[in-house]
Parts: sequence; C-alpha cells; structure tokens
Amino acid sequence: MTIQDTASGRASAAPLSSLFTPFDLGTLRVPNRFVMAPMTREFSPEGTVTDDVVGYYARRAAAGVGLLITEGVYVSEDSGPSTRVPRLFGEAQLAAWRRLVEEVHAAGGAIVPQLWHLGAARGDHAEFNPELPSLSPSGIAPNGAQRGRAATVEELARIRDDFARAAAAAKEAGFDGVELHGAHGYLLDQFLWEGTNRREDQYGGSLEARLRFPAEVASAVRAAVGPDYPVIFRFSQWKSGDYGARIAQTPEELGTVLSTLAEAGVSAFHPSTRRHWEPAFPEAAGTGGAAGDAALGLAGWTKKLSGLPVITVGSVGLDNEFEVTWQEGGRSQVRGLEALLAQFGRGEFDLVAVGRVLLSDPRWVEKVREGRTEEIRPFSAEDRLHLS
Repeated sequence: MTIQDTASGRASAAPLSSLFTPFDLGTLRVPNRFVMAPMTREFSPEGTVTDDVVGYYARRAAAGVGLLITEGVYVSEDSGPSTRVPRLFGEAQLAAWRRLVEEVHAAGGAIVPQLWHLGAARGDHAEFNPELPSLSPSGIAPNGAQRGRAATVEELARIRDDFARAAAAAKEAGFDGVELHGAHGYLLDQFLWEGTNRREDQYGGSLEARLRFPAEVASAVRAAVGPDYPVIFRFSQWKSGDYGARIAQTPEELGTVLSTLAEAGVSAFHPSTRRHWEPAFPEAAGTGGAAGDAALGLAGWTKKLSGLPVITVGSVGLDNEFEVTWQEGGRSQVRGLEALLAQFGRGEFDLVAVGRVLLSDPRWVEKVREGRTEEIRPFSAEDRLHLS
C-alpha cells in the first residue's frame, strides 16, 4: 500500500489504524499487521514445549499479536547444541506443539514455527547429541573460526530432507505456515555468505551457486507442504559478530537472491535488520519512490524487488538495537512508531515483527492500539530469564 499526500503527490505516513487492518499471507488471513519475532528462549526440556511455553505464546495472541513466529525449532538430531531448544520431531514433542497451536488459535492468533539448523554455529561441544559432527558448507563459523566440518553432498541431501519433514510435521500439527531461518550466520545463511562458504563444488563459488542449497531446501519444503501453504524465508545481511557483512553487495545481487528463492517456493520474506529505519543501500541512486531508492530499508528493497509479502523487523518500539539490551544490566526505553508508519505509508512492508518489547510487555500490541503507550513496560535484559 502507498498513501499519497494529495496536495504534494508525496507518500505520507500511514495512520496507526492501518497497522490494525487484516492481511492475507497467501491463504492465511492475519488479523492485523503485527508479528511476534522469533526469539530463542530455551525453556523446553528435552526439546518439548511445556505448559509455561504454551501460555507464553497464547498470552501474546490473546493481547492482539496477529501472527506469532516461534523461537527457532530444531529440524534434526544435529541441528543445534541445546537440549532445551524445542524440536519438530518426536512423538512427545509434536503432541506438545499441537496443544500449543490449539491454544494460540483459541486466543485468536496465527502461528508458524521457525525451522532452524545452526550449521557451524552449533560448535564443537554440543550437549544435544554430542557424538554427532557439526556440519556446514565449509566448517567455518560466522566469526571465521574452524568449527565442525564441511558436509558431504549426501549429508546435505539428508539435511534438506530433514527440513522438509519438519515442515510437513508442522502442517500436520496445525501450524499456519513455516519460516526457514536463513539469517544471522546459521546454516542456510552460511551457504549464502561467501565468508562461510568456501566450497568448490556445485554449492560454492558464485552467488548463484551459493544459493543452490537454500533453494533446494525451499523447494523440498514447498513440495512437502503443498502449493498454498505459507513458506517464509528469513534472511539478513549482518552476521553475529560482523554487522558489516553482506550477502548482496548491490540491489541487483539482492534481486538474484530473492528471485531464486521465490522460484524455489518461498512465498514471503522476512529481512532481518538491527534498525528497520536504516537504508540498506544508501549508495543507490534515488530514482524510485517519494524518498528515493537510497532511503529504502532492507524490507523496502525486498518488497520492491520481489513483489512478495514482506515482514520488517529491527528495534521496533525500542530506542536502541538488540545487542545493547541483551547484555547483562542492559535496558531499552520505549520508542515511537513514526519512522515505521512513514515506511508503511511508502509501501515498504506488509507486516511488522516485534521482538524484545513483547518479552517485556505481552500486551504491547493491545496498549498501542488503545493509545496506552505510557503504560508500556521498557525492555531489560532480565526479561529474557523468565516466561511472562
């Protein structure tokens, strides 16, 4: 959507009420534009969500979050190091997920799991299945250290199938779609980024070759869930410890990434940034849109280049980026939504993901809708230590 100022012909900020209109994410109708961003909590012993976790998600749905994206969920026995991250395999685990999905639906929300494999970021000292190797494109962690080893082509085929099985299990459990975690230096992102992909076979080298495995995963997931089921792909330029990293150096390269994944079956994108208002390619010539392409955030470029539904994210509602307030003793104060509404008015995104402020205040969306912003509880690092 683009709201035009009739006097000047320029795009103007959208009214707050526009964020409370429904949106169709494929066949899924989301009641408003607010999304709970995925945040790892590790409150699921033996990979099984508990009653506390069920309540944690259901409370946010009941308070007006239209779509919830779960914390990252392991798709295989070698996905990650923790025994307390939830899994999308196993009889007990899937039964618990079904109960959680039912509670979220009863509260009026929709929910999708984030399918997660850490690759080299799993490390060399996993608690969960420590006898299994950590597999990745080249055995290189996002910080450049050697971790685990490069996966064989046969092992990659198995991991691809693990993603597809997890997606099918999610659909069977009643989830409303799935998100593939292709951001922040984890497995799929390790293929996309040349800093962690040094392969010399069909999965490494050019951007097109680095895209091959993530595209194969997306294609397998699409085949497993059918043609109309929402498949979201989360990606980022930045990596943990390297905020200047880019998988796409130019808008043209970003277009290649997006078109390849869309052709493989991705139906929506979730570009992750630390600050949603920052331009993604400030060097771009400003020729399109009221503010010019140089002012577009990563979500705006994603929308412009793909035409698919886009979720924006990055310090929404707070006054500093996540790594500051994630540290011990860190805090973040409430920030207004003026920049967000300006971007929405320019048509840069369709949905907005909110993270930390929903940890501190489960009723944030409700308070924003009712104009009770003075009641919003600021985020502090202690909020990550419990399920409120």
